[in-house]
Amino acid sequence: MQITRFEIPMMSVHKIHNIIKLCVFPLLCGTVPIACAAEPDPSASSAAQAARPVRPVVPDTSWTPPRPRSVHERQDERTRMVEEILDKSPMVTDGAVLRVMMDAPRHVFVHEQTRRIAYEDTPLPIGLGQTISQPYIVAYMTELLEIDSTSKVLEIGTGSGYQAAVLAHLTPHVYTMEIIETLLNRARGLLSEEGYDAIQTRHGDGYFGWPEAGPFDAIIVTCAAGHLPPLLWSQLKPGGRIVIPIGEMTGVQRLVVVRKTADGERTSRTVMPVRFVPMTGRVEQ
Repeated sequence: MQITRFEIPMMSVHKIHNIIKLCVFPLLCGTVPIACAAEPDPSASSAAQAARPVRPVVPDTSWTPPRPRSVHERQDERTRMVEEILDKSPMVTDGAVLRVMMDAPRHVFVHEQTRRIAYEDTPLPIGLGQTISQPYIVAYMTELLEIDSTSKVLEIGTGSGYQAAVLAHLTPHVYTMEIIETLLNRARGLLSEEGYDAIQTRHGDGYFGWPEAGPFDAIIVTCAAGHLPPLLWSQLKPGGRIVIPIGEMTGVQRLVVVRKTADGERTSRTVMPVRFVPMTGRVEQ
């Protein structure tokens, strides 16, 4: 099964600049494995989605987000990337997330041979059978976490390091795990070079989570699992959220938001069909 990408005419640069102005602080498939290719939930009303307003950023004076070394490079391309994210679906409405997508230098985290298309809305290979997710999915999964600068977040599947960098613009409490040590070492180096010094990294099987660092307000899983790993659920705070692709690990999955209620009960909702590379390690047994 192949998931169709919908092409929608790009909005004008003037429009995107006006939207971002409202969102920021008043300062200033082939043989390549697909990390994620998704379409909006067909059960959602397009009219209702279009009516959702862009939520403005609320300044937090107690913490200053990182300013990556390469933030001034290829800014026009990031502007066009955000235009495409907004055009693809009105589901991405969080002003803080849109601002982050303008600041995080995606081109740094892809390989040299794909750098020229770093800001196209497509997954890209990063080696060892892994990929970097398309920008639209990175933005939408980040929004679904509902985090702020006080949130402690765990990412399962560091990969290129780009998703962790995006999260680090929203909170200084980012923990990320990767089972492939070669990938983790590369991501560590890139994050350090760009100035993302607050991100905590760990080599290990994400199925078991990071119990010493928990509990977490939010957990994002960037690889497909056949089920929700129970130890991740146990490391989630009451009131917290897990965003995870669940389903056929080598086919199409469901992007699911799982919430833990104040009394520890579980609720979940399916957001859209997606396709991620499979989780490896204990989950395969």
